[in-house]
Amino acid sequence: MRALGEAVGSLLLPGDVVALTGDLGAGKTTFVQGAALGLGADRDNVTSPTFTLVKEYRGRVPIYHLDVYRLDRIQEVIDLGFEELLDPDGVAFVEWGDAIEGLLPEDHLEIALHTQDDGDTRSATLTATGLAWAARWERLEAAAEQWTTPSKERAE
Repeated sequence: MRALGEAVGSLLLPGDVVALTGDLGAGKTTFVQGAALGLGADRDNVTSPTFTLVKEYRGRVPIYHLDVYRLDRIQEVIDLGFEELLDPDGVAFVEWGDAIEGLLPEDHLEIALHTQDDGDTRSATLTATGLAWAARWERLEAAAEQWTTPSKERAE
């Protein structure tokens, strides 16, 4: 997850928002550690914001790392200053982003992380929405290629 995060992070631009979804313990924070490295930050400073809710890191752009798992209402996210964290000069990562889907900008990247039955294997599904990502999809696909498993539909 960390290497995939670094590959994706190297492609992120100011204003990008990445929603991380999926299983508890599937590697959301580990992904952000790699992405922070790809954005020029020290990955060792990246820790889960579960209890602090928001952490900020410095890389080639400001990096905002939110965890909305413990928040019960959308209003709590708004009160947290979510709109201000969508800094057009920075990049925002939102753990449990599916819980606040209605607040996410139209242009965002969703990364769904899941733990497989063996407990050691993880999977990631990348879904881009909006025109900004449509223009960058091929670069994103190429960056993630080494971790890609062809689907049955493609293989046939």
